[in-house]
Amino acid sequence: MAYRELAPPPALRGLVECGWVSTLGSGAAPQVRDVLPDGCMDLLRIGDEMLIAGPDTAPHPVRLDAGVPVAGLRFVPGALPGLLGVPASALRDQRVPLAEVYPRAARPATPRVGAGGRASRDPGAREPGPGCDGEDARAILAGVAATALALPGIAPPDPFTRELASRIGSGAGAAATADALGCTTRTLHRQCLAAFGYGPAMLRRVLRFRRASALLHAGMAPAEVAALAGYADQPHLSREVRALAGVAPRQLASGANTSTPLPSGSSTTA
Repeated sequence: MAYRELAPPPALRGLVECGWVSTLGSGAAPQVRDVLPDGCMDLLRIGDEMLIAGPDTAPHPVRLDAGVPVAGLRFVPGALPGLLGVPASALRDQRVPLAEVYPRAARPATPRVGAGGRASRDPGAREPGPGCDGEDARAILAGVAATALALPGIAPPDPFTRELASRIGSGAGAAATADALGCTTRTLHRQCLAAFGYGPAMLRRVLRFRRASALLHAGMAPAEVAALAGYADQPHLSREVRALAGVAPRQLASGANTSTPLPSGSSTTA
């Protein structure tokens, strides 16, 4: 399987962490890989279908078929629900056809996949950068970007959402975060569900896991990762990694049971 992350399209910077393309070579046996929680939501295309990947709370198995390119945009935590006008909690742990959420954007000027699985380019599509060998997934990614730009709420995440993610991600408690943001804990919980798909406690777990995954993947020893990522100790790290990735920390570091090098393939931010 070939996987590559690309720089965000210029028009979507501030909203999108990265674009990504993934292909399984012709003749290869189908594969099932787990996408791991990272606090993000993706807009992706698999074959001819445009999907929204909701926020995950556990490994989400995805089937990959030979010759069927997959491309997507990984939105910063809290960004995509505002564009769609749909709370993230309604999409949690799901892969939902875009047509069910926003039908007008479900049929964009997306490059069509012709014979042999190759995509014919939209002459006006912007080239986001080098992609995977084989299928012309770059053209498909350009179509996904065009779809994103057609969404009704196209705007960066509001400051409240950004600050909420920053404080919770750094380990702050719900009460302290609510005080800092000038709201009640009930309001904070409601906003967290709408923007991220789960409450502050789960958001903290996912963002901490994401940080730990990046450190493990970089080769850091689990004991050091536990201390730097904010776990009580190494057994705490091990329990959380098994709960959110389904493998032990050392297996996660080696890439076992993941669809990409890091949770949801996000090696651009950690």
